[in-house]
Amino acid sequence: MHTRLVATREDLQDILTLQRENLREHVSRADAEREGFLTVAHDLDVLARMHALAPSVIAREGDALAGYALVMPLEARDAVPVLAPLFAQFDALTWQGRPLGASRYYVMGQVCVARPFRGQGVFDALYRGHREAYAHRFDFTVTEIATRNTRSMRAHARVGFQVLTTYRDALDEWAVVLWDWR
Repeated sequence: MHTRLVATREDLQDILTLQRENLREHVSRADAEREGFLTVAHDLDVLARMHALAPSVIAREGDALAGYALVMPLEARDAVPVLAPLFAQFDALTWQGRPLGASRYYVMGQVCVARPFRGQGVFDALYRGHREAYAHRFDFTVTEIATRNTRSMRAHARVGFQVLTTYRDALDEWAVVLWDWR
């Protein structure tokens, strides 16, 4: 398995295929509790716009997409209108006494590991790829996770993400987490 930045339209299409398979509405409740789930669906145009700003990290085993971790620079905040509350939440937060907006950061748009590759270090490899590709350009990355997605919460904590805050909306309870790699 190797990780690299997204480079082709095929990479983007493979991301969308894996994303669809793991959306909350396409997995059983038991699988969601045990394996995790995704909340937001993107389209090819949105992914292409995000990747033009900062390519995401993917992991491949041969031709198979083992996983992906999307980069969503702040300049892409209007690309996915359903995420407006997420960005508003981030705008109101501070890290180490400074507003998040006073730092160089991006939103971890979504991370997903294909079922056959789970438990093989793909998640950690994707995040290592992020640090290698973007530590010179950004100070940290921020995302939010449904707190009931316990697999994702544990995996993000293992990598080094810290919980900044939690909040509840009409859909779920969310943890806003930050990974400071400085």
